[in-house]
Amino acid sequence: MNLVSTLLAHAADRPDSAAIVDGDGVVTYAELQARAARVAGAIAQLNVDPGDRVAIVSGTDLNFVETYLGVLWAGAVAVPLNPQTPVVALATEIEKVGASVVVLGSTAHHLGSLPGAHALDDLPAADPMSAEAERDDSELAVLLYTSGTAGAPRAAMLTHGNLASNIGQVQGHSGLRVGIDDVGLAALPFFHVFGLNVSLGLGLAGGTTTVLLEKLDVQRALELIREHRVTVLTGVPTMYSAILALSEDEAPSDSFASVRLAVCGASALQRDNAERFQERFGLTIFEGYGLTEASPIVTTTAVVDIPHWGSIGPPLPGVQVRLVSEDGTDALVGDPGEIWVKGPNVFAGYWNDREATDRVLQDGWLHTGDIAVADNHGYLALVDRVKDLIIVSGFNVYPAEVEDVIRMHADVIDVGVFGVTNARTGEEVVAWVVVRPGSELDHDDIRDHALLHLARYKAPRSVEFVESLPRDTAGKLLRRELRTTPR
Repeated sequence: MNLVSTLLAHAADRPDSAAIVDGDGVVTYAELQARAARVAGAIAQLNVDPGDRVAIVSGTDLNFVETYLGVLWAGAVAVPLNPQTPVVALATEIEKVGASVVVLGSTAHHLGSLPGAHALDDLPAADPMSAEAERDDSELAVLLYTSGTAGAPRAAMLTHGNLASNIGQVQGHSGLRVGIDDVGLAALPFFHVFGLNVSLGLGLAGGTTTVLLEKLDVQRALELIREHRVTVLTGVPTMYSAILALSEDEAPSDSFASVRLAVCGASALQRDNAERFQERFGLTIFEGYGLTEASPIVTTTAVVDIPHWGSIGPPLPGVQVRLVSEDGTDALVGDPGEIWVKGPNVFAGYWNDREATDRVLQDGWLHTGDIAVADNHGYLALVDRVKDLIIVSGFNVYPAEVEDVIRMHADVIDVGVFGVTNARTGEEVVAWVVVRPGSELDHDDIRDHALLHLARYKAPRSVEFVESLPRDTAGKLLRRELRTTPR
């Protein structure tokens, strides 16, 4: 079944209920359905057929929502992209997935030079598509770029069944279920799976009113929570820590009086921040674990009304999880093991990359590369992340990608990249660089070069210039030694 049928189901039984609030505008479920049908008709005029890829470059706004739903309605494959990514990198991402049409939201008009780009408002006039295209659960709905479990960024293939099943798994979970009386705040970007299928997808499928916040301004977020009586809050650790940094006047103790459920994902939530948040605001933040390749939610602590600090919880209903030791056997209680995941929410693989797909999908199990331990109650706690992965404000950064870009500079001989702790963003990117003799490259030169090809969060915040990097006899960079080298 086409995912859009799940997302717009309430257009039939609650047509006049508010679906989306964007600034001063309110769009009902019936109006949202009509907008999706119009977009579908318009992109069909651009010779987009079911299965074709359509890139969406937009902020967390109504432009994105109606385009996303319209692409699904037409049976095409949505490819959400970060509007802050440099044009050169965006063009490469678009080319890799073969997207012939690129729809730009109002905040991305400056990207009009991209091949196949069309502003949403300038799509051709066309009759609305009368009915959504029939799609099988196994057919692609979305391609999302992720560093994921397989190294450099690849487009993860998420089917209609993958995304719909994870929504159903959440709705089958008593601690997470949302409904028609809920109001959710969508402050996470829709080019990230957490924002796309949890903040937006789950909200629409549950019949909630979703309030959009395009830029994560925590003071504005608090204003919207009060104004709209938000009941469900999805966030990342940096959002909650930024709120804690506000003064009592800026964030009084009753700021979250209307919120009944606050969840956190994308990276680890520091226990002291969770405790301080509960003490100051009387609100428990429930932590979970997920990844793009699982559509995304795998586990959550939102099964009880008391905190379970330091845990990512048990699996969702319908999701199987194993912790597997290095010898391939199931890890004992308290012993670390790699998280393996199986279920209808597990993705179909990486676009045009069979080798990477085969590395992470084996016998139906997704090998996440993340290490966890389980207690006697089946609650999991993360021990380590995918080897070398850096997580900046909830976004994955693979060192190899950053190294490849820096190495493109003519004066760079060698480079190693790793992450260090940052109180605001969780981690930050640090680059160790070996330059050619006589070069006058400085920190700003390296960073400016990186920003030509990478999103800002991937560019190094700090650059150290060294004479050589630690490597083994095979020439492999020894990151562990690099991390312990004094700076």
